[in-house]
Amino acid sequence: MSILIKPIITEKATADSELNNCYSFVVNNKANKIEIKDAVESAYGVSVTKVRTINVRPDRKTRYTKSGMITGKTSAYKKAMVQVAEGETIDLYSNL
Repeated sequence: MSILIKPIITEKATADSELNNCYSFVVNNKANKIEIKDAVESAYGVSVTKVRTINVRPDRKTRYTKSGMITGKTSAYKKAMVQVAEGETIDLYSNL
């Protein structure tokens, strides 16, 4: 079971990583905070001080088309905000 799916790279997440040393990841829905902490520490070689998780709900959208009203939704996922110890960083752009 893969715990870390992908890092979240947005303006808000990048600012949070630069100011507060806190990185965001999309994680497996069944992963808990201890498993997320161990996965980040083994993958990036840093020490984690705090892990916060949130279940992101799906967005529902409705479109009006020629053939009628079409409804749809995005996928739900689990997000983890991981705070790294002072003085340590994670380079998310090295694998690109």
